[in-house]
Amino acid sequence: MPEQAMHAREADVSGVRVLLTGGTSGLGLGMVRAVVAGGASVVLTGRDANRARRVAERETAAGPGAATGIAMDVRDEASVADGVAAARATMGGIDVLVNNAGIGMRTVNPRFLTEPRPFYEVTPAGFTDLMATNVTGYFLVARAVVPDMVAAGRGTVVNVSINEETMRRRGFMPYGPSRAATDAMSHVMAADLAGTGVDVHLLLPGGATVTGMIPDDLPEEARGGLLEPTVMGHAIRWLCSSASAGRTDLRVVARDFVPPGDTSPA
Repeated sequence: MPEQAMHAREADVSGVRVLLTGGTSGLGLGMVRAVVAGGASVVLTGRDANRARRVAERETAAGPGAATGIAMDVRDEASVADGVAAARATMGGIDVLVNNAGIGMRTVNPRFLTEPRPFYEVTPAGFTDLMATNVTGYFLVARAVVPDMVAAGRGTVVNVSINEETMRRRGFMPYGPSRAATDAMSHVMAADLAGTGVDVHLLLPGGATVTGMIPDDLPEEARGGLLEPTVMGHAIRWLCSSASAGRTDLRVVARDFVPPGDTSPA
């Protein structure tokens, strides 16, 4: 898909209640800022409660929406249950779940871009932790949130993913396979929820982004091609808004995103 310019017009998310996992940095923080700027209420999660609270306070001050930061370990069922309950209590419900919390190749190979290693050099512990975070985490949080959406007859789940080429890239075990799994899981969720009023979508930036997953020693010339986390803003606001209601199982590339039917000038 060719790169398209971002449209200036933003979708209205005022009053929308969003639970966004992994919202203290990177793509997650970029999405938090976008929806808070649109007037949404957001509960953002992180493993460190103090850091999550500090980030939320800063974003709330920027307004006009509001953010609350809580601790949640998406790998742990009890932590997820507590976090989802806290989010519901804070906002009075959850309209949108953004599954974003994840870890990358840096956790199993700090030099994965410059010195890729074969799959057989990945430790079982590293493999297990990454899959538990990136795959089981999405499942556990969606499993805790979605039943109330089904009961209400409306809601949206957004699962953050990557481009398909990265899923098969040399030296990307287990990160690539983990995102292939979340892609497949998202399609299954959409099929299972067809007719319930709950929509499920995949959202990906459209290229490598400036996040903590990028190695510190990446050459400056390579850094010049990285996308900023703000690339997610236009697409996530549309997916959180009523404008996307009734569409499901979309695979949205944030870098290229133009809302369906939008003919306004860029």
